[in-house]
Amino acid sequence: RYQIHTGLQHSIIRPRQPSCLPLHLPTLPERLRDAGYATHMVGKWHLGFCRPECLPTRRGFDSFLGSLAGSGDHFTHEACDGPAACGLDLRTGERVARAHGGRYSTEMYAARAVRLVEEHDAARGPLFLYVAFQAVHTPLQVPSRYTERYRRIANQARRRYAGMLSCLDEAVHNITEALHRRGLYNNSVLVYSSDNGGQPLSGGSNWPLRGRKGTYWEGGVRALGFVHSPLLRLKGRVSHALVHISDWFPTLLALAGVGADATTADPSSPALDGHDVWRALSEGAPSPRTEILHNIDPLYNRARGGSRAAGHGLWNTGVQVGRRSGQWFYSKRKVINGAYTPTRALPAFRGSWWALERAAPAPQTLWLFNLSADPFERYDVSARHPDVVRRLLGRLAEYARGAVPVRFPADDSRAHPALQGGVWGPWLLPRDGGARRGSAAAAAAGGRSLAATVAYCRLCKLRSYLRKLRAGRTAAPS
Repeated sequence: RYQIHTGLQHSIIRPRQPSCLPLHLPTLPERLRDAGYATHMVGKWHLGFCRPECLPTRRGFDSFLGSLAGSGDHFTHEACDGPAACGLDLRTGERVARAHGGRYSTEMYAARAVRLVEEHDAARGPLFLYVAFQAVHTPLQVPSRYTERYRRIANQARRRYAGMLSCLDEAVHNITEALHRRGLYNNSVLVYSSDNGGQPLSGGSNWPLRGRKGTYWEGGVRALGFVHSPLLRLKGRVSHALVHISDWFPTLLALAGVGADATTADPSSPALDGHDVWRALSEGAPSPRTEILHNIDPLYNRARGGSRAAGHGLWNTGVQVGRRSGQWFYSKRKVINGAYTPTRALPAFRGSWWALERAAPAPQTLWLFNLSADPFERYDVSARHPDVVRRLLGRLAEYARGAVPVRFPADDSRAHPALQGGVWGPWLLPRDGGARRGSAAAAAAGGRSLAATVAYCRLCKLRSYLRKLRAGRTAAPS
């Protein structure tokens, strides 16, 4: 579903927010497990963990090895929500996993995935394996053997990024080889999907596309991916079909012979926004998707000059939105807001990496681009096609009327790792509306008050760096 139909349209779920993926909406592993699949997850969850019901093993996965928060140290597996709230973020099932310190996340997750493939008993049913690697997310860390080959790249961030990606390539190769050895490959479908564009501030590059992660420009939302399988009718080709991440739910369920109906515990829940795009990817058939709503975020108002008048009386252009349509002369159009100055620098750039991306005050609050003729979004054509602008803005208004309320609660201080034994994990009891698992008394019993722990945890980053330095797995900080 689109974010506007889950309440997650404002931002990611922060580690201390009492929120998670809506419990009344079925997940892909839940549907597949009901159909007889063995379901396993390895890697990054990042869908909220305030209560036990929110954990991966309560949302359809038979097993889980990974992190609950959005990012963390690749070697120590410590995550920080600001400099004063740090804790271990690694679990096996629902238990804290303390025995993996020093293991690089990509290699650890790949080894776990390979083991799951090798131990799978096909006679008992098919396998669904979801591997959400932490790479190439910050911090930019990787064993030095992967960066040695990229010494010619002058920029340190880009060099580490390249090393992380090579390690990731090796991990995907190892999982694929395991499928071959186990005799599962010929009846498998491998989907490699991303959730956003690259971050130039941290070694990424979307050139020649405009924008970055966190923006609605093509560089932020036009992510690369591939589907690999002996079951594909047409192989070795590039597909330009319009596909959204919400399409994987009905597509993979259809491949598994499972209906993708939207039955939930809440009959008022919106229907699915995803489409079955298998024929478009496998056979080159036209995509059933004709438009994508990237988002409508009513809480984010950065376009100070926005107004309803600027939106032809149909939409307040101060509200952050993004949408594309493929129905105007069979080309793709997009209405967005938020300014971005594109760059044309090479990876060998020796200056500060942040200089490769420059944001500018918004000179306007609405743009229209012909993405077929102008994929780099250089030429705004909104003034020449006001009829198209009005039609697309009217469509946005329709979407907005069907949106559910935004779910973005304030941080809960009870989630602090100091109150949970120094780890990140659920702090609310099941369906209790606010009771916590830890307590200030429990923290004090451990010899340190919350206030003292806050001061102590300001040394978290330094402690984490020194651990890696002793292990010889990191370069000096820049």
